[in-house]
This record gives sequence, C-alpha cells and structure tokens, in this order.
Amino acid sequence: MNTADQLDHRAAVAAETARFADLLRGADMTAPVPTCPGWNLTDLARHAGSVHRWFSVLLRRRIQAPPTSRDVDLRLPERADGYADWLEQGAAEAAEVFANTDPDAPMWVWGADGHARFWVRRMLFETLVHRVDAERALGLPSAVGLAQARDGVDEFLANLPFAALFAPKVANLRGADRSIRFECTDTDGSWLVRLRPDGFGTVPGGTADEEPAEAVVRAPAADLLLLLYGRLDRSAATVEALGDRELLDLWFANSEF
Repeated sequence: MNTADQLDHRAAVAAETARFADLLRGADMTAPVPTCPGWNLTDLARHAGSVHRWFSVLLRRRIQAPPTSRDVDLRLPERADGYADWLEQGAAEAAEVFANTDPDAPMWVWGADGHARFWVRRMLFETLVHRVDAERALGLPSAVGLAQARDGVDEFLANLPFAALFAPKVANLRGADRSIRFECTDTDGSWLVRLRPDGFGTVPGGTADEEPAEAVVRAPAADLLLLLYGRLDRSAATVEALGDRELLDLWFANSEF
C-alpha cells in the first residue's frame, strides 16, 4: 500500500515544525521528555533541528552512496529560549532545498524508496513524532490528522526492514512464515507483515488483504502510528491486539526506531 501521493509532505513538514516551535516558546526547556528517556525539551529540539539540517544536506548534495560523515554546521542557539526560532530556521532551509529538488531524483536512502522524496517524507514523520514527544513533556494532548497518520503507518512499516543500522533489534524479527496484520479502524488502511526465516516485510497489495494472519492489531490511524513508534502502549483502550501473543511480544520488543 502506498499512501504517499495523498499528502503534500513538503507543506506538512513546515506545518508540523511550526506546531513544534510554538510548543517551545515560553516552555521550561529543562522539562523531561517521558517518551525519550534521558532527554529534556532542549535535547528534543536540538535533535529535531539537527535532523532537518542533516536531511537538507543530503538532498542538496543528491548523495548516491552512504555518507562517510554526519558533520553539519548546526549554528546552535546560544540560549535555550532560542530553540523555537532555530527549529523554524532549519525548516525554512529545508523548504528551500525541497523547492529546488526533484522528488523523483534517484539518490541514496537507508529505506525502501530510493528517491529524494524519501527524505522529505521521512522528515515529516520524524518531526511529527517528536512534536508529540514535546506535547507529552508539557502534559498536553496530541492530535494527528487522519491522512498523515495513515501515511505514517505505511512509511514506518515500509522502512522498518531496512532500519538495522540504527535499530539493530529489528534483526530479531524473523519467523517461520508468521504474519501480523495492522489495521486502521477509522480509515481503509490495512497492512500484512510477514516474518520469514531470513527477515520480514510488508506483503504487497492484491491478495494481502485477504490472507489470514496469526495476530491482528487494530486501532484508529493516529493511535496505530503512535503505537508503532512506542508512544502508546498496546494496552490502551483504543487498541485491539488479537491472536498470537508471543508473536506480538516479539514484534513490539524489537520494532521501535
């Protein structure tokens, strides 16, 4: 299932960054972030803004091979209360790069889609999830649009098999042809993930929606997205997890990135 063409990822990055920055203005930047243990709001903002700048460098250079260095001139703010503006400045730089980049241009990526558009889509969900982290740190409720949430689930499941470089536990997601179905309860999203002896991945469309699965996880799209990212527990009232409990334990113990 490919939902990426249903969203303007470039505009969504700008909107999510603006929401994130607004949360930081006037906030206690030493507040701990419960969903990112050991981080406070300053750490969270620094990480998000650094990712924006790093992805912008990759896109500007149209890299064709894994980079040998991640050194970027971050131009960090001198004071903690400068991080909101710094975050928006990074997003503005990214928007300029997006405007001058053909999304269909082939380039190196760590995930499934070897084109420039991969980095724009990835930046969106990196920003969105960390915006939710900031809201959790400030004790605020979170909302994720339906189309974005559905696309985020699709992006997560498509790229997870390639994430071993920075999420080594995904190598444990193997099995003797066992499968988990993830379903949105408020839209038509459905994904079948099959674990094989040599790895795992989503089953392409077609008959995938009709194939049986040993376990099923159902939730509204926003909750399913946050569940996959480890920002929501599967015991939540909105989540229904059925079938092979051992298989579900294996998945959730090894699938976060």
